[in-house]
Amino acid sequence: MAPKAGTAGRRTAGRRTAAQRSGDAAEAAAAARLVASGWQVLGRQVRAGRAELDLVAVDPGPPAALVIVEVRWRGSRAFGLAEETVDGRKIGRLRAGLARLLAAGTLPDGRPVPRLAARIDLVAVEPPVVPGGPPRLRHHRAIG
Repeated sequence: MAPKAGTAGRRTAGRRTAAQRSGDAAEAAAAARLVASGWQVLGRQVRAGRAELDLVAVDPGPPAALVIVEVRWRGSRAFGLAEETVDGRKIGRLRAGLARLLAAGTLPDGRPVPRLAARIDLVAVEPPVVPGGPPRLRHHRAIG
């Protein structure tokens, strides 16, 4: 199996914490949902300067767009919704990461970054309502 784009130098799956594994599963669920909706996921956990972009994808539109997708996982709503954890500073870091990715012009695996209008989306992921069921996802477009 080929490594995911942008994961060079990451810890192996066996050394990841439970929280990191939950986050990885949330990113995988978000990516699967986007692909099922016709999107193309170009990379997961893509490094762009100091920023890590959870997902880099193409929304086929119309109009087609390059999208940085921030994925937020919460195991419960005891401390609020996942959406509430994305503040202005985080959006600023995502914008900076997007700018670095566009300036580089290539993804970490060498593929060119598509020349499309760009935006930042958020996908919030929560546990399934019924144990063993699919996770709950909420997709918020153009958050910043």
